[in-house]
Amino acid sequence: MRIVLKSTLSEETAHKAMRILGRTLALATIFALTLAAPGHASDTIRLAVQKTGTFSWELAAIRAGGLDKEADLALDVTELASPEAGKIALRAGNADIILSDWLWVSRERALGAKLTFYPYSSALGAVMVPASSPLKTLADLKGRKLGVGGGPIDKSWLLLQARMKQDGIDLKSDATIVYGAPPLIAAKALDGEMEASLNFWNFCAQLEAKGFRRLAGIEDILPKLGAKGAVSAVGYVFDESWAANHKDAVARFIAMTRKAKQLLITSDAAWDKIAPLTGTSDATMLKTYRDRYRDGIPRRSIADEETDARVLYRVLAEIGGRDLVGPAAELDPGTFYHAVPGD
Repeated sequence: MRIVLKSTLSEETAHKAMRILGRTLALATIFALTLAAPGHASDTIRLAVQKTGTFSWELAAIRAGGLDKEADLALDVTELASPEAGKIALRAGNADIILSDWLWVSRERALGAKLTFYPYSSALGAVMVPASSPLKTLADLKGRKLGVGGGPIDKSWLLLQARMKQDGIDLKSDATIVYGAPPLIAAKALDGEMEASLNFWNFCAQLEAKGFRRLAGIEDILPKLGAKGAVSAVGYVFDESWAANHKDAVARFIAMTRKAKQLLITSDAAWDKIAPLTGTSDATMLKTYRDRYRDGIPRRSIADEETDARVLYRVLAEIGGRDLVGPAAELDPGTFYHAVPGD
């Protein structure tokens, strides 16, 4: 059935920081060599950023730490209302870099637009339930009312369906599904209008801070679907011809963002600049945002990410069809951008 609604550092934290250090140093080496070149001038990179998105958090850390000046980059930021507006800006040539997913990049490449993707975050949504809920496993969703943030071809929803079909459960027919905008689904979950909800990671963090628990994270089901590790669903997206013509600037941009992420892993104080952008002053919610954001910082090689993305693409193509992936049955070659050799 379907209903549509309108509308102090730990050792573990230190270890996470070290796991991305090698890739950061490789990119920083390119950055240092570039700045040493005679006659070098600052490069401007135009960013189209969703005003309420987490990219603004990273940019706040970059500015506060002077990392843009260190990278000799001028960041021209345009704030937009939605991810779709960013896609339009990029395709119209009004932005150099946006955040989007590799699925959209692969689809656009199959249609002739040579975009490319570099991982930004592997943070994914989760199935959330109230603390007192009797639901213990995903199988318990059968016969229940499940809210889904997004729509019928939301990627997390499709992956969840694929996983449950492995156990003989068709959630579309075996549960009552309520689709709605992510903020609305989160609000309805808090009001007790549904027994479980699947939503984007930041809305799940809000529920978690309010006492809800994770029945399962989408990252928890990926191994059953063939992935070997965490896969970045969202990344920096840009035109490959632009990247070829601005290779040094792209390398400096990636090195800069890597440094920002490392700062956000290792320094709780760095989050003081981000707190006003989160829309909350609640200490518990801020800590949950911080912890979940840190969990989603990519730590794998691009080659490993790409291999798993190919596996998940096939899963999504099978269950979502052409409406989701377009004409290509496989992830388009060149979808992932390799910034340094062996990346």
